[in-house]
Amino acid sequence: MKNIKKISSALLVAMLMVFLVVGCSNGSNNASTTNSEEGNNSGKKANGGKVNVGIVLPTKDEPRWVQDETRFHDALKDSEYTTEILFSQGSSAKEKENVETLLNKGIDVLIIAPHDGPAAGAAVEAAKKDGVTVIAYDRLITDTKGIDYYVTFDSVAVGEAQGQYLIDHAGDKKGIPLYLYAGAASDNNAFLFFEGAWNVLQPKIADGTFVIVNSSEAVALKDKAELSRDELGKILGQVTTNWDPNEAKNKAQTHLTAAKAELKGEVVVLAPNDGTSRAIADVFATDPEVSKYVITGQDAEKASIQYIIDGKQSMTVFKDVRTLVADAMGMAIDILDGKTPETTGSYDNGSIDVPAKQTDVIVVEQKNVKSELVDSGYYKESDFTGL
Repeated sequence: MKNIKKISSALLVAMLMVFLVVGCSNGSNNASTTNSEEGNNSGKKANGGKVNVGIVLPTKDEPRWVQDETRFHDALKDSEYTTEILFSQGSSAKEKENVETLLNKGIDVLIIAPHDGPAAGAAVEAAKKDGVTVIAYDRLITDTKGIDYYVTFDSVAVGEAQGQYLIDHAGDKKGIPLYLYAGAASDNNAFLFFEGAWNVLQPKIADGTFVIVNSSEAVALKDKAELSRDELGKILGQVTTNWDPNEAKNKAQTHLTAAKAELKGEVVVLAPNDGTSRAIADVFATDPEVSKYVITGQDAEKASIQYIIDGKQSMTVFKDVRTLVADAMGMAIDILDGKTPETTGSYDNGSIDVPAKQTDVIVVEQKNVKSELVDSGYYKESDFTGL
């Protein structure tokens, strides 16, 4: 009996150890995974821990990318394939580590929104060496042959929409102070947004409708309709926000402090996205010498929609991530199914022309918030007050 008890105890301990090991292996750090049909996969579907589609997003600290995470999960829930989503938290080193993690899980397709376009080249080249098809998502990865496709909104059109909005709300006056701000110089989209804005603003700058307040580089180029990458870079070097609301706030405070009284009053402000727009708007709203401001935005973040309803932000460029995610996942599933994805154009990334699928954008302001964002089901009316 003593021997039987010893054997039973040993067996119980062994079973407990197995349980603990299996339980611990199910944890995941900074990742979210979707398995369709609760893991009952077949064909190229995941088995033995394999992931079909790996997705790398730049940060969890911006509402836009958290929304995208949810949309990706929704887009794949009825699919036969599996995916894992990892966040790079603003670090190119972490981004490369995330790609390596996904490659080790046997992915066939990598969808990546890079933190830094040029720096992401090494990560995607490693994926290409493993035979993985690479889709750049929303942000172009530059100076590499390591990407196959690009899914994006028309970034130049975004900037053009922002610039045109400022023109449409400027009236017939001359000498209107224009404050320029841009995204991060490490993000190719920031150049495209600014290029689009410059395309439509430049004639009004050249004819004196607008007077640039906060960029000597832009003033020096005010008579030039088309800017080179280097010229755009010089302007961005002076007005970049790095997509950081705190940096945007500090720059706006510095610019308003330095501006003469005649360069305040009724002003227009090119802000690159919603987070920076709210930060800049808060600064302009509290300056007693600014009587009125018109300010742009982008991404239709909930906080900015409330700002628009309250009259604190003038507009935002709505990029329906549901469509962008659907385009990206549709492209990935085509690849997994052995089909050639549909494209609508191409982008020069400095090394190759990358086939691209482009999605349209919509200008949202007070008068069409409800029709574009609530009636379409993107947000709920209860998300806002005063609508």
